Amino acid sequence: MLVIRTEAVGVGVGLVRTLRDTPLEDAGGEIVGRVEEVAEGVAGFKPGDRVGGVVFKGAYAERVIGMPGLVEHVPEGIEAGAAVAVVRGGLVALGALRAGEIRAGQSVLVTAAASGVGHLAVQLARALGAARIVAAVGSGDKAGFVRECGADECVTYDEAGWGEQVDLVLDGVGGELVQRGVDALAPFGRLVAFSAGGGEVDTARLLGDGRSVTGFAVGTWHRRRPGVVDGWRRELWDLVAERRIVPRYAEFPLAELDRALGLVAGRGNLGRVVVRTGA
Repeated sequence: MLVIRTEAVGVGVGLVRTLRDTPLEDAGGEIVGRVEEVAEGVAGFKPGDRVGGVVFKGAYAERVIGMPGLVEHVPEGIEAGAAVAVVRGGLVALGALRAGEIRAGQSVLVTAAASGVGHLAVQLARALGAARIVAAVGSGDKAGFVRECGADECVTYDEAGWGEQVDLVLDGVGGELVQRGVDALAPFGRLVAFSAGGGEVDTARLLGDGRSVTGFAVGTWHRRRPGVVDGWRRELWDLVAERRIVPRYAEFPLAELDRALGLVAGRGNLGRVVVRTGA
């Protein structure tokens, strides 16, 4: 167990849903901060270490309790908001791309492409060698943002078709978009579903072209293949240091948490939304 003094905390759709029936003090989230205390027997951390990760309760307090397996070292010199974007959103984006077996020269479509995870998935797809990246978003006013992140094309959910088929789809929305994502796949294409939004797939439409659907949850990988997740973390920080990915975020003081929540609830955010909790 670690006692961490937080610098910044992420605000996402999960928090919006949680607060419908859970008080803020019981909510979890992505945090970045400094270790203040280390429980006896915990190795690899010391007071003063800069760390980031996920906590399941009390994330928006000045001090939080972190579990070593869910917290990683964060390099110095990276702004707190950018670090918050990477510790969870970056991990999900990279893990989903790896689960989809992305290969250089392939084409990728990302739904929720302007979100905290999606905008990093677009950048990571480019860093991993994708030849064509399609960003799917809820409204056309996000097109400029996703193109700045590296998308070659931008489509909206209400368009009848999403253009030329792709090798890989990352779906962070769920619902009816899962099947639309499957239909956007080229022969032998793969869809990776990482949204908690659910959705149904007509398996008969997978058969003819050898398409496939894979579910991805970073928590499952952490429990069963922690060494792989540690490798993804190292890869992410290297890509940030090389500026091959640049996390985008909107930052609010903690006193304006309601504004941050409203931005996310209205699907108006471009990149991650964070609140500052410390200096």
